[in-house]
Amino acid sequence: MSQLVLLDNEAVQALSDPMHPKHRRVLSHAQVVANRKQRATEIGLAVPTAVRVEAGWDRTAPSWSFTNGLRITDVSLDPAAANVAAVIRNDTGVSVPDAHLGAVIQSAPADRITVLTSDPEDMRRVAGDAAVTIVKI
Repeated sequence: MSQLVLLDNEAVQALSDPMHPKHRRVLSHAQVVANRKQRATEIGLAVPTAVRVEAGWDRTAPSWSFTNGLRITDVSLDPAAANVAAVIRNDTGVSVPDAHLGAVIQSAPADRITVLTSDPEDMRRVAGDAAVTIVKI
């Protein structure tokens, strides 16, 4: 069984700033993922690139070194995902980063998908029929 944990904009921002009120909550989820990886459980922590841009996460900037060390992978907006995201955006009116999250949710090969988000209502809308666990941060 494989699991994918996705981050939204506020989850990324919370990880980057120890003073953010939600930092400890998001960090605890990231630590659970790291512990499961050590036990060889198939679990990944990822962020859609449109979300990373929205959050201002420049992987080359020294201020993001802590977050970079968490081994969060990027999920690019390739042509197929862009088509799915465009449909989601047109149907729901969500932001481009949220539509990209929806495209990842709907196309991820993982058996279990979890999204750490500050906006669970939008995540339910963008998930479509995909089975997803939404964790409000």
